[in-house]
Amino acid sequence: MIQTTEISRNVHIMDLPKNETDCKLLLMSDLHWDNPKCERKLLKKHLDEAKEKNAKVIINGDFFCLMQGKGDPRRNKDDIRDEHNNAKYLDSIIKTAVEWFEPYAEIIELITYGNHETGIIKHQETDVLERFVERLNTVANPKNKVNVGGYSGWFIVRHSRKNKTKSPTKVYKIKYHHGYGGGGPVTKGTIQHQREMNKVQGADMLWMGHVHEDYEMTYTYEYLDHQNNVKHKDVCMLRTASYKEEYQDGYGGFHIERGRPVKPMGGRWLDLKFGRSENGGTVVKPLTYKTLM
Repeated sequence: MIQTTEISRNVHIMDLPKNETDCKLLLMSDLHWDNPKCERKLLKKHLDEAKEKNAKVIINGDFFCLMQGKGDPRRNKDDIRDEHNNAKYLDSIIKTAVEWFEPYAEIIELITYGNHETGIIKHQETDVLERFVERLNTVANPKNKVNVGGYSGWFIVRHSRKNKTKSPTKVYKIKYHHGYGGGGPVTKGTIQHQREMNKVQGADMLWMGHVHEDYEMTYTYEYLDHQNNVKHKDVCMLRTASYKEEYQDGYGGFHIERGRPVKPMGGRWLDLKFGRSENGGTVVKPLTYKTLM
């Protein structure tokens, strides 16, 4: 059985069974699940597909939207669902979210913070994400509990072969950060990835969300191995989009008034294959590709 262990509050390791060399992950961010503009049919389609493929799910921030509470200057009556329009706004979101996501508790490995969750901590003094995950783990009682990460942190996939002396443990390290700043009409947020690469070492993937864009780039650098041989390493710089469709028909609203374009939707699949290289060492072959609409 796949098991995820919390090493620290923002470092988690997912161990694969020794007889399994393939791992499929569904990487998602910016669900904004409680917003009326969240494309729940698309979200459900992708989560159902993950269950069918025996994939695990990681959600990188802004799981919730949470903007319609008392005293929130962003609140808009058009942006609240009927079931949340009551005196217990935040509590009702937690309750209905647990009911909606209970069928998927077994496949969700990690949910991390975005600016929408941290904003509620700052202004309302309650941690909605922590409360949601605690209740989901209690109600659904998954064999492998859902974990909570940080705004930034590490998720490591680890595979140990039966004979560790001949085939050592291999890991694939994902550095996640929900994101910051704007995407930019031209750069789409790629500048933030370049900035992060200046301060992060050892990652195989640097994954961000936040700006509701979708892209993959390869960052390659040079290093010396333990025998002083010059080597090259590829780092996958990944951005996942959103499940909140704000453009609609382009008639109006905050998104349109700001001149923002139509944004991509969905997440990314990550296929990891743990195998052997030509010289006998272990390798990980990653493959990422877009979820289908």
